[in-house]
Amino acid sequence: MFCYRFTQGLHLRQIDLIQEGITGSSATLSKFADKLRRVCKSAMKRIRRRGKQVVGNRGELVLIDESKFGHKRKYNRGRASNRSSWVFGMLGVKGDRRRPILKIVHRRSAAHLVPLIKKHIRQGSAVVSDGWRSYHHLRDEGYNHLTVNHQENFVDPITGAHTQNLERLWGTCKSTVWRLRGNRTEQMLRAHLDVMEWTHWRGNHHRDGPLGMLLHDIKKKYPL
Repeated sequence: MFCYRFTQGLHLRQIDLIQEGITGSSATLSKFADKLRRVCKSAMKRIRRRGKQVVGNRGELVLIDESKFGHKRKYNRGRASNRSSWVFGMLGVKGDRRRPILKIVHRRSAAHLVPLIKKHIRQGSAVVSDGWRSYHHLRDEGYNHLTVNHQENFVDPITGAHTQNLERLWGTCKSTVWRLRGNRTEQMLRAHLDVMEWTHWRGNHHRDGPLGMLLHDIKKKYPL
């Protein structure tokens, strides 16, 4: 039951899970959730090692943007922190399919972002961004770069370019991270980002759904 709720992105409130008899210990739930996040992380690492975490071309539009994730206390408990992490997102969109690539970056300069773009987005792809200066030379790198000026329009009136799909993804990511207290440290944030990538790259594409894929990846990480 816990695995099912984990893969469906349902609320994993410890008090509810204990009342439902899934376990009698909140510590056990925390450890189990950490184990499952590690399973997702390992699965995504296998994809990256094979060089298959790439988006773009073949009719797939790629949206790029950066967003700040703060490390906050929940209910004002725990050590206060004013730190935050920038996450660089690359979202492949083709029909109903969404494939996000989410990277924590310490600078938003072209020197930090362009290498990630070249690594994960195929040359010649249509790439949509806002007017952030780090993206100004993407055409020189071989991309069909479209921009939208968010100070004037959410959708470019001439090209129709927009980043709304990625904006919705940011909203979902941040609400999930906040609900599961995944914004306390950069390490925890990275683990939750791995789960979000896993959901779109693997969980949603198994014949038995996300639960079937999770059980498959558990077997991969913990073979008998």
